Amino acid sequence: MEYTYLGRTGLKVSRFCLGTMNFGPQASEADSFAIMDSALEQGINFFDTANVYGGKKGEGVTEQILGRWFAQGGGRREKVVLATKVYGDMGEWPNDSRLSARHIRQACEDSLRRLKTDHIDLYQMHHIDRQTPWEEIWQAMEQLVREGKVTYVGSSNFAGWNITQANEIAKNRHFLGLVSEQSLYNLNARMIELEVVPVCKEYGLGIIPWSPLAGGLLGGALQKADQGRRSDAGMQNTIEKNRSKLEAYENFCKELGEEPAHVALAWLQSNPVVTAPIIGPRTIEQLNGTMRTLDIKLSSESLKKLDEIFPGPGGQAPEAYAW
Repeated sequence: MEYTYLGRTGLKVSRFCLGTMNFGPQASEADSFAIMDSALEQGINFFDTANVYGGKKGEGVTEQILGRWFAQGGGRREKVVLATKVYGDMGEWPNDSRLSARHIRQACEDSLRRLKTDHIDLYQMHHIDRQTPWEEIWQAMEQLVREGKVTYVGSSNFAGWNITQANEIAKNRHFLGLVSEQSLYNLNARMIELEVVPVCKEYGLGIIPWSPLAGGLLGGALQKADQGRRSDAGMQNTIEKNRSKLEAYENFCKELGEEPAHVALAWLQSNPVVTAPIIGPRTIEQLNGTMRTLDIKLSSESLKKLDEIFPGPGGQAPEAYAW
């Protein structure tokens, strides 16, 4: 396994982040335990979850699964850089969601209880809260850091200017501020290259891409569809909408002699601002297959070809649309 620093921090994390959103809804607890054990054995030390994962509102099912896995001991919790999230709706009352100081405090306590741990390594805001002032948010986060319940703070699904505003106010408060941004990013979804990628580079945030395979689109979806494998109507429509790009992409992967999913992950890892794509295996076999990506080093010619197939927004703003 390869390791890198999480943004500008001194914290080392694996080049893959184990996403746990499938734990509970799609992977049984026993299978989830086996996947996490295998991930640790292969050197993955970065696990990501959220209080809303698990499919049952307010219960934090996925966090509970991680907590029971940690409780087995064997150094599991000590080896893992644990990331979870706050913002989502966890109840029926008015203050059971978003980023008020009250909800941040309560959500953190609830996550700690479910995860059976005394601290969260990376506490991420799952979405921007346009109603809560940054002074209130940072006051709550600073208190959690002082109490030792949170070590680092990150964001998810933030715009570039949100990150700038957050970190400038944090700097004025002599607080570390955001150290990472978890964002939708893959070959077919490159909008963050306009402003989020540049601002993360400027402020030293590590980017943690979610949906690195575009929900399976970049995992050989066209070949699987042509082989008669069934997919839902939404995926079928997406495949048809992107058929020409997928034909070029999957043919190029064949030329490279690599699986499309591995090329898509290697492309993300070639970006120095990217810390670790989130992988969400439902089986150990899927996890093991992903490890091949670490051996793929895309040449400048290959990266250029991928840019031609998936051109993205044309670079960063404003040059992408002006001069």
